[in-house]
Amino acid sequence: MAGGKEPIEVKFRLFDGTDIGPSKYDPGTTVAALKEFVLARWPQDKEIVPKTVSDVKLINAGRILENSKTLAESRVPVGEVPGSVITMHVVVRPPQSNKSGNALFPLVCSIYHANLFDNLI
Repeated sequence: MAGGKEPIEVKFRLFDGTDIGPSKYDPGTTVAALKEFVLARWPQDKEIVPKTVSDVKLINAGRILENSKTLAESRVPVGEVPGSVITMHVVVRPPQSNKSGNALFPLVCSIYHANLFDNLI
């Protein structure tokens, strides 16, 4: 690993509560590369499927992560237990339709918030 840093173990929690991972990553891995990993392993039985990295947002400790940042720059060590798995939440931008508004967006946000609060308890 670059710089002798320990790999960081991350799992990705989807909006319906299922997980991708956990897997270990070099701290220098970019958020964009993490999104590519999520896209490559997206369960095919899901009703909502992102098509590109732009359709996916990764959230860690309430912050939307920037594609250009590394995993080391994006982590929030406060409250992390050394050697534990970091859970990042995945939010998918719903497909755009010709209709005004999209009925799935509030549903995805509601599910995300419910999962986020479940993890706090």
